Amino acid sequence: MASPDRRTRLTRFTLTERVLHWLVAVTFLLMLGTGLALYFPSFAQLMSRPVAKDIHLWSAIVMGVSMVLVPLLGDRAAVLGSAREVQYLDGDDVAWLKAGPVRQLGKVSPVPQGRFNAGQKLNTAMLSGGMVIMYLTGFLLWYGERDTSYRFMGTVPMHDVFTVFLTLLVTGHIYLAAIHPMTRAALRGMTYGDVDREFAEHHHAKWVASLDADREADAEA
Repeated sequence: MASPDRRTRLTRFTLTERVLHWLVAVTFLLMLGTGLALYFPSFAQLMSRPVAKDIHLWSAIVMGVSMVLVPLLGDRAAVLGSAREVQYLDGDDVAWLKAGPVRQLGKVSPVPQGRFNAGQKLNTAMLSGGMVIMYLTGFLLWYGERDTSYRFMGTVPMHDVFTVFLTLLVTGHIYLAAIHPMTRAALRGMTYGDVDREFAEHHHAKWVASLDADREADAEA
């Protein structure tokens, strides 16, 4: 029986997935920064309100268009495959959550996970849901300036609350991806596309086992 390829780096994300991720990240940060300029007078001194509103609006448009065009023009199958992977929690995901995400990130032998762990799946779901609400409330705020019948009480507070919610999620994501010593190796996957095999075996054992099984099957074919 042929042995699986024991390469030291494993491809985790395609170029299309990485481009999409960074476009969303950059436009989100632009919207957050300009939103602060619109909300806080002290930040408004750094940028005029009209300019901040224009950048805020166009960043939202670029993000929305990117989420459609980048997959269509690139590796659509890879993006759809990742979207399917993060949709559902299996038994191991539930066990991972029950054991405690903080403990799992540092355990010697965490509950085996696929290409995305349970925390990443939940984070994606919350970010996606939060962005839908931000787009809906943002549209009402923008259109309400043109037609006052679309000005609803509570739209501004809801937009503000979800801004804080999404900012906390993104801050946690950045911390785990770039600072936390046990997980920051994952950042390479979203910059260069691959991750260290040892890191993957520790945090995504089921995914590595699946890759090895596929390679072994291809070698025997």
